[in-house]
Amino acid sequence: MDLKDAVAVVTGANRGLGRHLVAQLAERGAKVYAAARRPETVDVPGVIPLRLDVTDAESIRAAARTASDATLLVNNAGISTGTPLMTGSPDAVRLEMEVNFFGPLAVTRAFAPVIESNGGGGVLNVLSVLSWLHPADLGAYAAAKAAAWALTGATREELAPRGITVTALHVGYMDTDMAAGVPADQKTDPAGVAAQALSGVERGLPEILADETTRHVKRSLAASPNAA
Repeated sequence: MDLKDAVAVVTGANRGLGRHLVAQLAERGAKVYAAARRPETVDVPGVIPLRLDVTDAESIRAAARTASDATLLVNNAGISTGTPLMTGSPDAVRLEMEVNFFGPLAVTRAFAPVIESNGGGGVLNVLSVLSWLHPADLGAYAAAKAAAWALTGATREELAPRGITVTALHVGYMDTDMAAGVPADQKTDPAGVAAQALSGVERGLPEILADETTRHVKRSLAASPNAA
């Protein structure tokens, strides 16, 4: 996919990885709709702020009507509440599923017909190493990202005949607000992650593993659970 000619919609575009994706897409020549719940917080020059709340069906429909020329959707918006599954608040668990799974599903369902009508294109889903690694204290987040990984694989197969590629981006801790409590030496530069992601989309890759931690965990999935 040639990003120079793309028309991209990026959710969660006002900070963190989303802001880097928006800025780099614009640098590559794409037209960019920078979607956020509060579009007035988008501060990247040359992009189009777009109101979009991934938990609000009418907001999603309105965004799809506005960005009717879209050819690339980046499902980046996400939340982490630090909720364990057994002792955490059920409402917090549901919120993580709403934002991290049902949100990308609803946005993809809304934009797939738009992208198809514009001749095809792509979807990039921002996932996590915790799609595969499930620490107890982040159980809600890991469960939601595991579900989003399944969503990515299933929609990849379903949308391929419609001329839409679906790419998964898996990454560990990044130097963003969501990982503010993580030591700096354990975090990845989000600008570099954004560059990897966009290059992967251009090449039509099904999956991008953005750091060594993620690559190690992915390789370990093939190991026997009883291995020493």
